[in-house]
Amino acid sequence: MIGTISLATSLFFSLLAVMAYGYAMQVKAEQERAERWGRVSLFGSCLAAVIASIYLWVMILGDHFEIAYVASYSSKELPLMYKISAFWAGQQGSLLLWLLIHALASLYLCCRQHMKAAGLLVYALIESLLVILVLAKSPFVASVTAVQDGVGLNPLLQDPWMAVHPPVIFIGYALLAVPFAYAMGALLKDEDQKIWLEPARRWALFAWGFLGAGVFIGGYWAYKVLGWGGYWGWDPVENSSLVPWLLAGAFVHILHVAKRRPAALSVLHLSVIFTFALVIYGTFLTRSGILGDFSVHSFSGTSIGMTLAVVNAIVLIGGLALLAVKAGNLPQGKLYEAHASREFCLLLGALVLVFISAIIFIGMSMPLFTQLIGKPAAVDTDFYVRTTLPLAIAMCLIMAAAGCLRYGRQAEKLGRLLPAALLALGLALAFVAGVRSPGLLVLAAVAILLFGATFVGWHRGMLRLGAVVAHGGVALALLAMVLSGGASQSLSQEFKPGDSVTIGGYAVTYEGQLFAEDGTMKFYRYLVDGSEVRAMTKLHKNGEDAAREPAIAHTLFGDIYIAPTPPKGADRMELILKRGRMEMGDLFAYRYDDVTMEGQPDGTTLVTASIAVTDGEKVEHVQPTIIATRDGGTSSPIPVFGGQKRIRLTGISGNDSQARIELLPSAEEEAQAAVTASVSTKPFIYLLWIGAVAASVGCFVAMRR
Repeated sequence: MIGTISLATSLFFSLLAVMAYGYAMQVKAEQERAERWGRVSLFGSCLAAVIASIYLWVMILGDHFEIAYVASYSSKELPLMYKISAFWAGQQGSLLLWLLIHALASLYLCCRQHMKAAGLLVYALIESLLVILVLAKSPFVASVTAVQDGVGLNPLLQDPWMAVHPPVIFIGYALLAVPFAYAMGALLKDEDQKIWLEPARRWALFAWGFLGAGVFIGGYWAYKVLGWGGYWGWDPVENSSLVPWLLAGAFVHILHVAKRRPAALSVLHLSVIFTFALVIYGTFLTRSGILGDFSVHSFSGTSIGMTLAVVNAIVLIGGLALLAVKAGNLPQGKLYEAHASREFCLLLGALVLVFISAIIFIGMSMPLFTQLIGKPAAVDTDFYVRTTLPLAIAMCLIMAAAGCLRYGRQAEKLGRLLPAALLALGLALAFVAGVRSPGLLVLAAVAILLFGATFVGWHRGMLRLGAVVAHGGVALALLAMVLSGGASQSLSQEFKPGDSVTIGGYAVTYEGQLFAEDGTMKFYRYLVDGSEVRAMTKLHKNGEDAAREPAIAHTLFGDIYIAPTPPKGADRMELILKRGRMEMGDLFAYRYDDVTMEGQPDGTTLVTASIAVTDGEKVEHVQPTIIATRDGGTSSPIPVFGGQKRIRLTGISGNDSQARIELLPSAEEEAQAAVTASVSTKPFIYLLWIGAVAASVGCFVAMRR
């Protein structure tokens, strides 16, 4: 109740702020008083959003499972860090997080008073739309039935990066609304267009840095978890964050041109409209259920899809309509003086980023487009590689040239040998590492050229530190992608304990499995040139695999990446036991004698079966159990005959006449069982992480000018 009232209050005050700032724009005599009311209203909206957020955290940390969201994403036994992370684990909470960040930013905008009334009107309107989205998919809906304990967080999400990745991404999403509001406010008020460029530049860089960091963190997280397709799988959900990041990059670089060439303002407005609109569009794709069969990251289908589509239409159509009406008031003239100038290169580079974004947009939207004709389908990853590779090469060349040119001037002499030497170095490095694809060889060469040209530009005073760090980071990341992908070696084979294989000059030896004492994890142990690394598998309570992580050995020349394949269960068998009748299993015979059912305080039912086990001479009585819940049940294996085998109760018939058990090998047998594993090399993959960090840090450094 408190949460819903807080959200309704936030909506009321955000709409009041819209009206106050609208009144301030229309009635000059009341402008100061109306703007003061607008600031108070935005403060009220922010305070209400903060209260709603704190209330949700209190509900999660206090195990209030009467709230459906808490029951779905938290549980009593969930560690504190993951309870905090449960706030943004689902659709409802992540939308509230977005609103919270947006609202907190409004406080800064109001206090510093850099943004005029028209811009704050747009910003308050966006806040209203966000509150409507949260109300449409509220995290405060009550559970339908009484729940004593929650489902808990998906084992795949029980990772420290879960506490970091979503908030960083949503900071980027939320703060991209600020340059959008600056631009739309300038159009609404017909004010001097240059006034808003510098504050918008800083906010855009801040948002761009966080969004990029979120994308890169997600890639690193996916790299260290099996099942998500590696650090980048061109998944539609991954792409839905990449496209706004690329377009934000185009916006930042066009903005630098617009500060010197006012004629570029029309293009600048167009870029910021599409950047923010595609933030909303990506949210629509991932939360409408359209990608349910095509993405491992998407949310299931819900009624919020139509609401998001309407919000997206308001942002895109409203922004384009305003630009069309006001376009005549924007400056006209030349965008650049000469082709061999920085202005031309910046605009050309922005155009290439737009082309790359358009290609990725088409690919990630294919499930939506094809669903309209009744046959949902997705493009394969080769589509993205084939189409974006030439553009990535062009992008590197343009960035290298731009860094060595001045505004409005002809080309500076770089030296005849430097470009050729850098290209040759890139080709040689990639070829020696094992890259043979012509396209990847060229990309490696131009990435090295970009890296060298970046520091040449800095040495000559043409690039500031932020640009040097960011551009150098992009060059390193692209080079690492080429080397770690194009020069990778891989093999897949069955390993028994003690088996070895050599790959990339490294000896990999399988040492067997190791089980955690509490039964929640098992490890596959490997030696890489004598140093132990472990692949980890998190286990459900019934002993089945829940989430898997590879074994990664870090070396000077890259990573050795070992991904064990889950056992196929060939050594497991299932028996249906009729009450009172002996059934032969593996080494032993089994008889189902009785069953008891006992309700538990948490609303579950403890089902206990009495099973007699015999080897023909001795009889052992065991009592495997199931904890029956709303969604099924969980059971753990128990040993029989001194651990020679294990059995697990998997079901009881409706009339209690039959019991279903699973027969498993002993823990020792399973530890010594053969395991199939994929072993691959990732040459110089660490350059990707260094480059990614540098690209984001460069954005923050560039804010100081």
